[in-house]
Amino acid sequence: MTLGLPSYGQSLAEGKRVGIIGLDTSHSLAFTKVLNGNKGNESYNGYHVIAAYPYGSKTIASSADRIPDYIDKIKEYNVSITSSIQELLGKVDVVLLETNDGRLHLEQAMEVFKSGKRVFIDKPVAASLEDAIAIFDAAKKYNVPVFSASSLRYIKGIEKLKGKIIVGADTYSPASLEPTHPDLYWYGIHGVETLFTALGPGCVSVTRTHTPYTDIVTGIWEDGKVGTFRGARSGDSGFGGTVFTDKGAIVLGPYGGYEPLLKEITIFFETGVVPVQPEETLEILAFMTAADESKNKGGKSIKLADVMKKAR
Repeated sequence: MTLGLPSYGQSLAEGKRVGIIGLDTSHSLAFTKVLNGNKGNESYNGYHVIAAYPYGSKTIASSADRIPDYIDKIKEYNVSITSSIQELLGKVDVVLLETNDGRLHLEQAMEVFKSGKRVFIDKPVAASLEDAIAIFDAAKKYNVPVFSASSLRYIKGIEKLKGKIIVGADTYSPASLEPTHPDLYWYGIHGVETLFTALGPGCVSVTRTHTPYTDIVTGIWEDGKVGTFRGARSGDSGFGGTVFTDKGAIVLGPYGGYEPLLKEITIFFETGVVPVQPEETLEILAFMTAADESKNKGGKSIKLADVMKKAR
């Protein structure tokens, strides 16, 4: 069964063919639904998903168990399934690396870099700061544009910050844990990226308060700004925050869906200009890594520079 969509494949204009790596996340289906369901929408620059390689995590049950069902569902959008990343790369022009398991990203990204194709890597860019550094170093080596971001970078309210002097921010999101990933990498990254979108890079040090139900991570920025992230491991906390400016407090939220991120991704595919610099993405991961170290040391303040030096 199909959804009445045209068969794109090789008939789609060269340069617009999107391949997905990883059908172990709901993002793969959500992105395909938006791109393939908006053929006439200029916001997405004509990009359509035509092929997918399903794997993807094979060891995280909550991710791996989705794959058979997601294979069936993505086929309804006229997406062909490939048996390898190399086969996928022979069919497409650009890549969405969606594998939910960040431990696989470096290995999978290397195959894409060697092909010379532009790639978006979904959050987290990797399951360690060391791997993330290696990914961006490899992208530079092969001269391939790449970026990574959470869709929460485009949460409603962010657009109201333009022209304001920002003095601090508090953000929040769910922060469920996955034993194979550092604590905040798995889901807390959404709220952390919101915090960095509001305040920008420049965090110097981090402290973390940890309980069985909640984490509160406080960052001190080099210009004196203070930012806090609250991560909830139970209940429906939602996504949002408050940014404090010279013109008063601005509330962030609600979550605006995947469309704003996808628009940025297709502009990136079209131009090769990355909307989020590697240095900022690495600082976000360093923030979360420092938060883990602070937790392990009873809430001690940890400098991001020390975390980065150790990772390199």
